[in-house]
Amino acid sequence: MASARAMIERRRSSRVLIRIPIRIFGNLSAGEPLNAAAETIAVSRFGALLRISHPLPLGTRIEVLNGLSQETREFRIVRVGSADVDGLFDVGVEILYPARRFWGIQFPDESRSA
Repeated sequence: MASARAMIERRRSSRVLIRIPIRIFGNLSAGEPLNAAAETIAVSRFGALLRISHPLPLGTRIEVLNGLSQETREFRIVRVGSADVDGLFDVGVEILYPARRFWGIQFPDESRSA
């Protein structure tokens, strides 16, 4: 198993711990539509760690609406954690079509002029 340091060095971009209100859209495993409020825990240019109320299977595509900018992007579920004491799941997602300013923040590894 790779060390934590090696994993950090392989990341495509830095992560920022930030809570952003979001709305997720997709389909639950039974095919019923999902339209739920959620929030980010951490974001990067290529994905995010979300806290959501429904476990979704790996590979599921969802739409994420940034509650601050009202912009929507498509993501894929790449990690699902166990439910916490509040019944919420930490879910890792990868953005399918990156948008430089989707999260509305500047990341530490970006130059100020970019």
